[in-house]
Amino acid sequence: MTYLDRTLTCVDCGAEFVHSAEDQEFYTQKGFVSDPKRCPSCRAARRTMRDAGDGSDRGRGGNGGPREYFAVVCSRCGNQAQVPFKPHMDRPVYCSDCFRIVHAEQDGQATPTNQATPTNQ
Repeated sequence: MTYLDRTLTCVDCGAEFVHSAEDQEFYTQKGFVSDPKRCPSCRAARRTMRDAGDGSDRGRGGNGGPREYFAVVCSRCGNQAQVPFKPHMDRPVYCSDCFRIVHAEQDGQATPTNQATPTNQ
C-alpha cells in the first residue's frame, strides 16, 4: 500500500500538522485504525501529564496531588489523630491504634486490651 503525507488538525490546539507517510505505515503495522487527533507536541504534553499521574491516580482524590488529611479527636481514647477522609459527626472516628482494636473486637478477635487475664483465686 502506498501512503501519502496528510495534513490534519489537532483537536487540542487547532494547529495543523503533517501525518507523514512513514507515520501512517507505522500506525498500520501497530494495528491503529484511526488517524492521530493531536499534533506531536500536544501528544507529548498529554503523555507527560499522564505519566506524572495527573488525573490518573484514583487513590489520591483523583487529581494526582497529595492526599488530604483531616484533624480529629479519637472517639475511643481522646487523642488527636489525622484521617484521610472528611469525618461526619454521625459516626465515631478512631485513631489508627483504636481503629485496629475496635475492628478486631467487631471481628471477634482477641486483642491485648480485651483478652481475659488468668487470675489466681
